[in-house]
Amino acid sequence: MLYRDQGVVLRSIKLGETDRIVTVLTRGHGKIRGVAKGVRKPGSRFGARLEPTSHIALQCYRGRSELDVVTQVETIDANRGLREHYGCLTHAVSMLEAADQVAQDREPNVALYRMLAGALRTLEAAPSPLVSAAFFWKLLSLEGFHPMLDACARCGEDSGPFPAFDLFEGGVLCESCGRLGGRRLPPESLAMLRQILGGELRNALAEPPSATTVDVERLALAALEHHLERRLRSAALL
Repeated sequence: MLYRDQGVVLRSIKLGETDRIVTVLTRGHGKIRGVAKGVRKPGSRFGARLEPTSHIALQCYRGRSELDVVTQVETIDANRGLREHYGCLTHAVSMLEAADQVAQDREPNVALYRMLAGALRTLEAAPSPLVSAAFFWKLLSLEGFHPMLDACARCGEDSGPFPAFDLFEGGVLCESCGRLGGRRLPPESLAMLRQILGGELRNALAEPPSATTVDVERLALAALEHHLERRLRSAALL
C-alpha cells in the first residue's frame, strides 16, 4: 500500500552499504520507520533530504514488514541552519529524542507533530536554549503533566511565594512545604516558566541569556526525564 504524508526526520542509521533506516514523526501516520534504499550512493537524489531535523513530504510503501519503504522525498523545510550551528544542533537533537520517546508507532499525534516542526523553525530563527526548554514543558503538558504554578502542589496554598518546585508533586511548593524538599526555584525562574506555559514564549525569547534561562532549562530537562523515567542521551551535550 502506497501512502503520502509529511513528517520530521527524528533519526537515521546506516543499513548495509548504500541504504538507511529513517525514523520519521509524521502528521497522519504517527511515528514510522522506513528503509531509504540507495540514499548513500554518490549522486543520490534524496539522501540529503533525510537528515535529522529535516521537515519533509514523503511517499512510502507499506508491506508486511515492520519497515516501510521510502520511495519519494521532497523538502518542506531543510532546517539546515540547525545542523550548521553546534549549539542549535544539540538542542534540536534533544527535542527529536524527546519526541521519539513520547511518540507511538503508527499512532497519529498531530499536536506533537506540529509542536516539533514549529519548535525547530523557532530554534533556527531565534537560537536560544529556551526553545528546547519550552518544548519540553509543552510536551509534558501535552502528555497530561501540566505543572501547577499558581498554588502549592502539596497543600494547595495559593497566596505564595513559591520558592521550590517538586518533580514528584508536579508543581511549585509554598514556603512551608518547600522546607521539606523540592528544588530551589527563584522568583525570576517561576515568572519565566509562567511566560512559557502562558503563551508568552516570544517575550521570554526576547530576554538576553542569563542564569534564569539556564535554571529554567535544567528544570525542564529534569521534569522531562522524571516523566520518561530515563535520561535523554542527548542531555550530555546540552
